[in-house]
Amino acid sequence: MRLVAGIDSSTQSVKVTIRDADSGDEVRSGRAPHPDGTQVDPRVWWDAMQSALDSAGGVDDVEALAVGAQQHGMVALDPAGEPVFDALLWNDTRSAADAEDLVRQRGAQWWAEHTGSLPVASFTVTKLAWLAREHPELAARVEQVMLPHDYLTWRLRGGGDATTDRGDASGTGYFSPTGNEYLPDLVEDVVGRPVRLPRVLGPSESPGEAGGMLLGPGTGDNMAAALGVGAGPGDVVVSIGTSGTVFASGEVATADPTGIIAGFADARGGYLPLVCTLNASRVLDAACGVLGVDYAELDRLALSVPDAAGLVLLPYLEGERTPNLPDATGSLHGITRANSTPAHYARAAVEGMLCGLGAGLTALVDAGVACRRVLLVGGGAQSDAVARIAAEVFGVPVVVPEPGEYVAAGAARQAAWALTGDLPQWGSSGARVVEASPRPEILDHHTDVRARTWG
Repeated sequence: MRLVAGIDSSTQSVKVTIRDADSGDEVRSGRAPHPDGTQVDPRVWWDAMQSALDSAGGVDDVEALAVGAQQHGMVALDPAGEPVFDALLWNDTRSAADAEDLVRQRGAQWWAEHTGSLPVASFTVTKLAWLAREHPELAARVEQVMLPHDYLTWRLRGGGDATTDRGDASGTGYFSPTGNEYLPDLVEDVVGRPVRLPRVLGPSESPGEAGGMLLGPGTGDNMAAALGVGAGPGDVVVSIGTSGTVFASGEVATADPTGIIAGFADARGGYLPLVCTLNASRVLDAACGVLGVDYAELDRLALSVPDAAGLVLLPYLEGERTPNLPDATGSLHGITRANSTPAHYARAAVEGMLCGLGAGLTALVDAGVACRRVLLVGGGAQSDAVARIAAEVFGVPVVVPEPGEYVAAGAARQAAWALTGDLPQWGSSGARVVEASPRPEILDHHTDVRARTWG
């Protein structure tokens, strides 16, 4: 049995899965926590990864390994390879003003055509602009810039020239997914001088070895998740975790000047158009807190009524990325005596979270992405109310795969690809299918309230 390892270095923790390269069956696993917050010393990720690998029984018998990690995070290093500042994570919104400035300088159409996306506070280019504006003395020390997965792969190799893949590079704001090249003048403009960027590898190209173990190129978390869940033609993945994402892996490249769709690349040589919301499973957490219930009771309450009876929750509890409202707060609309019940509030919370994602799905379909079914993943997907109401809001069958660490699984699949030369077709089991009559009025009403509230 040949073993491969996949790593998911996420916002909250690092997970390791070690699998049979041929069947994909998991042999063992491990994990370790990450500190809370929107900025982290990247050396903490390295230490946590070592702990997670140890808890998985080590990698002495592993032939190949790949790293998947949260997108966008800015890892700015000095000539000695030490961080000049903590890595700013994707959910750090302090560079919102810099993002607006960048869009104004070149225009939304230019950004969409050249990078596939409009820069928002999540993107690396805006974080570099913030660093140069707020801490010019630190920006002057930056020698090279990496992403979280680049940094961990670089550390595994013991330094040298850094590498990345086009999937993760496409989330920086200074890479062209269609041209497959960096736009280094953008980095020079925001930093004030040229800096080194990682070499972009092919989908199964190895950057080298770590202790005799072959390394895969690694990728961003959404790209790895698409590999891990086995998304195929006509599949749109909706992930409900710390953030909410709607994406598809395929041949459709997008260039959306409205900024709703981020036109990323995938980890297979194609494209990964994606819509991201900041507020996903934490909306359910907050609803449980307001109602004083656990998740099972929130499910029961939400499913005990046929709809929210006009009650609409705009769940912008921590600002929002899509729509781009970094300073927004949540609001409750349409309150009446009839809907002032725990059940209607629970239903409104679930609908509010899903309608944000449903608007993203509509945007992808309008851009030419085929959707015959939705693959619902992430912690929030395990809610029965979420799955059932999602089928109503999305208007297509919803498939809930067996719970798993899809990003780590996708990284392991990529490692097997690098090892064998072929992308393995690992099977999956235990998925459940949820179907319901489409109810477009739910999303329509939510969209109308959002437009009247935020324009």
